[in-house]
Amino acid sequence: MSNILVNAPKTAKRGDVVEIKALIMHPMETGFRPGPNGRIIPRNIIERFTATWNGAEIFAMDMSPAIAANPFVSFFARANDSGTVVLRWTGDEGFAAEHRVDIAVE
Repeated sequence: MSNILVNAPKTAKRGDVVEIKALIMHPMETGFRPGPNGRIIPRNIIERFTATWNGAEIFAMDMSPAIAANPFVSFFARANDSGTVVLRWTGDEGFAAEHRVDIAVE
C-alpha cells in the first residue's frame, strides 16, 4: 500500500519551465534487518521512478536502499503542449504505483 502526493501546476504558458514534485509513502525494507523470528526481512525498495509527458519520457532515476523510505522527487520540465504527466514508481516484490497529472498549456 502506498500514498502519493504530487504538486504540479494545473496551467502553464507555452515554453515555461514548470516544477513537478512527488512524494510516495512506501513500506521500505533494506533486506538487512532481522524480523521477529530472527530471519532477515526481504528487501522491499522502490527501484525506479519515471515521468512522461504525453508519452515522452521527461525524467527518470534509479533508486537504491540508501534513498529514503518515502522518497521525495522534484524536477523541472518545459511546458510545450497540454497533456498528461504520468509518474511511475516500480520496485521489489512487484511493486508498481502510478499517478497522473493534467497540465493545460496556454
